[in-house]
Amino acid sequence: MASDKEYMEFIKKQLSDLDEISFRPMMGEYIVHYRGKIVGGIYDDRFLVKPTASAKRLMPDASAELPYEGAKEMLLVDNVDSRSFLTELLTAMYDELPAPKKKKG
Repeated sequence: MASDKEYMEFIKKQLSDLDEISFRPMMGEYIVHYRGKIVGGIYDDRFLVKPTASAKRLMPDASAELPYEGAKEMLLVDNVDSRSFLTELLTAMYDELPAPKKKKG
């Protein structure tokens, strides 16, 4: 099941306080980038983030879910209505995320 564009637009609006947020469509879903790093994605109308130490600390009761079959578990963000929480979450996660891979040219 693909995600609705309306849900992606809602999450995009909720994250609009952050600079350099982008959404890349991929097979009916959306990969979420923050300042060039992948923080998570929108899968089946769920906002999932990578399970960094900061994300686990800020969401201790978050359920671990698979974005799709065969993928690594990610954390479900259930507090998507709070823009300030989402800003805090992604800002806290940023330094723990790997740098983007260099494209082979």
